[in-house]
Amino acid sequence: MQAFSEIIQRIDGFVWSIWFLIPLLAGTGLVLTIRLKGVQFVKLWPALKLGLIKRKDPGAAGDISQYQALTTALAATVGTGNIVGVATAIGIGGPGALFWMWVTGLLGMASKYAEAFLGSKYRETDARGEVVGGPQVYLQKAISGSLGKVLAITFAIFGALAAFGIGNGTQVSSMVDNMNEAFNVPKLATGVVIMILVGLTLIGGIKSIGRVTAGFVPMMILIYIVAGLIILALNVQAIPEALASVFTDAFIGTEGVGETAGDFLGATMGVAISRGMARGIFSNESGMGSAAIVAAAAQSSHPVRQGLVSMTQTFIDTIIVVSFTGLVILTTGVWRHTSVADLAACKALNPPDLSAPECARANGQLTTDAFSVTIGDGLGPKIVAICIVFFALSTVIGWSYYGERCAVRLFGIKAQMPYRVVFTALIVVWAAFPADTIWNIADILNGLMALPNLIGLLILSGMIARETKAYLKADPDLTRGDVAPSALEQIGWKRWHITWSPSPERISHR
Repeated sequence: MQAFSEIIQRIDGFVWSIWFLIPLLAGTGLVLTIRLKGVQFVKLWPALKLGLIKRKDPGAAGDISQYQALTTALAATVGTGNIVGVATAIGIGGPGALFWMWVTGLLGMASKYAEAFLGSKYRETDARGEVVGGPQVYLQKAISGSLGKVLAITFAIFGALAAFGIGNGTQVSSMVDNMNEAFNVPKLATGVVIMILVGLTLIGGIKSIGRVTAGFVPMMILIYIVAGLIILALNVQAIPEALASVFTDAFIGTEGVGETAGDFLGATMGVAISRGMARGIFSNESGMGSAAIVAAAAQSSHPVRQGLVSMTQTFIDTIIVVSFTGLVILTTGVWRHTSVADLAACKALNPPDLSAPECARANGQLTTDAFSVTIGDGLGPKIVAICIVFFALSTVIGWSYYGERCAVRLFGIKAQMPYRVVFTALIVVWAAFPADTIWNIADILNGLMALPNLIGLLILSGMIARETKAYLKADPDLTRGDVAPSALEQIGWKRWHITWSPSPERISHR
């Protein structure tokens, strides 16, 4: 078993290294940012208004509102990565890691836009009348020949499997551990309660999930941000120095900090980049294709409109929630007093196994320490534990839908209910199961799930850019709703007009 764990750990280290997936994810985001002319920057405010204020396109087809699709995507991404992942990145990579998390978020917004656009454009209706879409659909419909089919099936296989790991096992493990440590609640008891809550939610399918996340997600994010604001207010004098260290250490590394993570883990620029980008991508999932699955179910009158709403999820997840965690850790200074012995042992694992005991002080414990030193050992850990439970529970609910849609793509509609049952039942199993190897396997499956989607986004980037330009020229402020094909024809884009139905256009890879 030990040999197997070491092999899995090394595979995970390669998949999420600066030699493989990280440059591919960041590079795809950069290519899309350039081809879309920085759409994530110039259309962010209209997109936020559409997703959070207007919330829906009246009369548009789909299963859930745009707002419910946004909150479901947020439910799946705002998870332990926003607390544990940020702490890990800073604990190992130093303050500069937060800067590179921001970079992945800003570039990732373009990737999130592109995959949500495709998810909405090429969506279908299954045998039960529910809308289905995502990379497992659009990769085959938009890319001609065997390549498209292979990419779609590959995504569906790894997506269905990844949901059991990153969307179930790792989240459940975090919940039961934190409830046990903060409140002495037996792990199995927590697992049973989670299983019941998730099971009741999944009975109603995506419409039930949408209703739950619409009320649950804003509340959990607000609670965490308010708690973070209190910590920052009590440490306001340290904010300027913390921000300065984020930008300087991103390029020169962390040096001269005494007995700290920087000295013992070698928080050079390379470490800051690799840890920051890896954990940033883990947190917001941009480019992985998962959010496109729920974007396809949204009642949106136009693929461009849904793509813009969906990209705000990455902004909220990384630029807002992740930033609060990072600044709380930096302003309290707890990252400087991390256990030297533990961090040295963590580095010796090479690459660090983020779930190993040796890495605990560079893990979620940093966030707990930040709350504890500011508001007390009694209250601090309890607040963090409650937030982790909220975040992780929402991730389980969101990923259950992602995995289910991938299973339906592989085995048909008959796989829907069995998948829900197995997914829910495994919650109790994970509650009593050591999570060391689960984290690594989940990371690998996530990476392999992202690979076919990233290839597809690059192949389809030209078409995405053309159709986006056409729509935004006719409706620049997203106030008109659906734009008739005639309006697009008048501005010289007849060939690339967008309809709600799957486009007949197919992009050849030859």
